[in-house]
Amino acid sequence: MVRAARAQRYVLALAAILFALMATAPVPLASADPDTDTAAAPVKVAVHPLEPFVMQTSSGELTGFSVDLWNEVAKRLKLTTEFVDTEDVRGQLAAVRDGRADVAIGAISLTYERERSFDFSQPTLDAGLQIIVPVEDTRPAVPGLGGYLELLFSRTMLIWLTAAIVVSVIPAHVFWLIERRRPPADPDEKPKVSRSYYPGVFQAFGWGIGSLVGRQTTQPTSAITKILAIIWGFAGVVFISFYSANLSATLTVTKLAAKISGPADLYDKSVATVAGTTASEFLRGMGIRATETSTIEDCYELLRNEGYEAVVYDAPVLRYYVAHRGEGVAVMAGPVFQEEDLGFVLAINSPLRKPINQALFQMREDGTYSLLKEKWFGDDVATANRA
Repeated sequence: MVRAARAQRYVLALAAILFALMATAPVPLASADPDTDTAAAPVKVAVHPLEPFVMQTSSGELTGFSVDLWNEVAKRLKLTTEFVDTEDVRGQLAAVRDGRADVAIGAISLTYERERSFDFSQPTLDAGLQIIVPVEDTRPAVPGLGGYLELLFSRTMLIWLTAAIVVSVIPAHVFWLIERRRPPADPDEKPKVSRSYYPGVFQAFGWGIGSLVGRQTTQPTSAITKILAIIWGFAGVVFISFYSANLSATLTVTKLAAKISGPADLYDKSVATVAGTTASEFLRGMGIRATETSTIEDCYELLRNEGYEAVVYDAPVLRYYVAHRGEGVAVMAGPVFQEEDLGFVLAINSPLRKPINQALFQMREDGTYSLLKEKWFGDDVATANRA
């Protein structure tokens, strides 16, 4: 009986110890598996409207290349999304920095300065800066009265007019000196040129000018002046042809010099860009004065209605505008310069960075990324960037 009682006490003591351990054990964390973690907080994504990266439909839903790309990433990671609206890229970066957003998406350039304060995803788009100009700048120039007078009194025109006068005056004097001594075949007919210097030399000068343009008002009578007329006729053809070619070349050079085909052509031009962007930083670094607006829409307005000569901004944004709303208003000018990458921006050491990158790599490998790029930027761009 004693042994039985002692055994019973041991069992009760052991049961009490197990119960105490269970009571003080920590509550297990929610499952990390997205399939079972139904109470996970949504990921806050900072955005601001910018075609074709972030746009709002008539029903109020967000769409665009960056939105579609993020939604595909969120679907693969089984994340829920809460979009946070901001005014511009600076507002997006501030939202991530302050913890009001977990990630910022859109046309955000991945730069050295930003990398010091944020973490980046792998690049989501190869981009760079480009220029658009008004359509009128690409049309053939039709000079008005001011352009005509400027050309007429230009240094090139004065040189050629002087040359034309010189090469007309010399033969005119030779013609006058010879022909003034030739009496007319018919006594009743007046001499071809007057024997006196005035107006005889002017009559001969008219012959010289007529030879240049192919219409002689005074016919030579002596053998010497007839030979001179033939030689001068050929010389006049060559002179006029050479003069016309040189004038055309001058006009072409002037027209080309007025065009904008790259950053070097932006000096002393009216240029618009968006404040706080890599485009504005680039222009300031080049010493190019530009009007900095709060949105790209303001830049388009300056180009359309205020007579601005160029807008500098991210190439994909400008290309989308020209292909859709800017048709007949603006055209691309020159190639992409200051190449840069766009991507998602996260806080430093964000736990989302690695899974987001894994999803982006997976999308590139299975072709989803190329399909999205083709949807928003066309087949040529999508094909050129497949690697």
